[in-house]
Amino acid sequence: MPENKVTMGSIPLSRENGANIGFVLSGEQFPVNQLVELGALTEKAGFDAVWTSDHFQPWQDNEGHAGLAWVTLAAAGQRMSRIPMGTGVTCPTYRYRPSIVAEAFASLSILYPGRIFLGVGSGEALNELAAGGGWGNYQERSARMVEAVDIIRRLWSGEMVDHKGSYYTVQGKLYDTPPQPIPIYIAASGPKSMRLAGQHGDGLITDSERAVMPELRQAFEEGARSAGKDPAKMPIIVEHWVVVGDEEEAKAGTKLWNFLPKAWDVFVKDPDPRHIREKANSEIKPEEVYKSWTVSRNPQDHISKLKELVNQGVSTIFIHSPQPDQQMVVDFYSREVLQGLNSVRKTH
Repeated sequence: MPENKVTMGSIPLSRENGANIGFVLSGEQFPVNQLVELGALTEKAGFDAVWTSDHFQPWQDNEGHAGLAWVTLAAAGQRMSRIPMGTGVTCPTYRYRPSIVAEAFASLSILYPGRIFLGVGSGEALNELAAGGGWGNYQERSARMVEAVDIIRRLWSGEMVDHKGSYYTVQGKLYDTPPQPIPIYIAASGPKSMRLAGQHGDGLITDSERAVMPELRQAFEEGARSAGKDPAKMPIIVEHWVVVGDEEEAKAGTKLWNFLPKAWDVFVKDPDPRHIREKANSEIKPEEVYKSWTVSRNPQDHISKLKELVNQGVSTIFIHSPQPDQQMVVDFYSREVLQGLNSVRKTH
């Protein structure tokens, strides 16, 4: 097992000392064995973190994969010695119960102390409903998530938990607790969820477009302040899509990710990846999908966009590329992009 060295402070993805540039291990697009190899490549290339998606099914059936994220992280950690890793994101409320999430991430933290973070969200029907865990409206899903986050934190403390809540009953304790704090970052896309993320999370996960919308950032900050927290000290973590190539390569990439423009207002309620693909293909043009992506072979275009996000208060940027040759993207960023960001990146 590699030596565990923590080089980013005691809390993964903290805001201290500059920005982080991470890489998405896309569990919808690639099988677990390839993701493990890719994780090792990203660390050698100089990236600061990885996350993997946590799905029972992919968003679209033609993406083709949905391995168990926690296994991916456990195996990938054996190939890495430095960078933090976590999920983007886990739903801790339907197909997983919060106590099982707490146990799993505590175990990961024992394997890789100081390097694990937990990203959580309110879920998608293609995972929760399809796997038999159930489903509810937004109010129920968000209330379940808040209750789950509280249970997870209490279990991580090592206390005996006797909880009878609106959705969960827990009577017991974790006997193997995290050796260092595990931050919980909450995913959000609208004002209500942004406020909830600020109030109950240790930081925010969103996309690179929503992260810089003033009304959404304001909602997140209001939520943080209502809980007595300083939002300026809380990580803002974004997923940013890139294509190292031209528009034709971007269009090819959208074939697997055509649902994205309507993911959270339409397709989040659809349990069938086949139907999502068919509906997205008929309703959404490729140009709508990649209009916010950085599509270029010019390193400066990628550097400029990342610096722009950092200057707007984003603390961690996870690069996500739909291209089949992930090593090419990692190598390009390693050679051409990451060095150009040294003025805003974390000190190592």
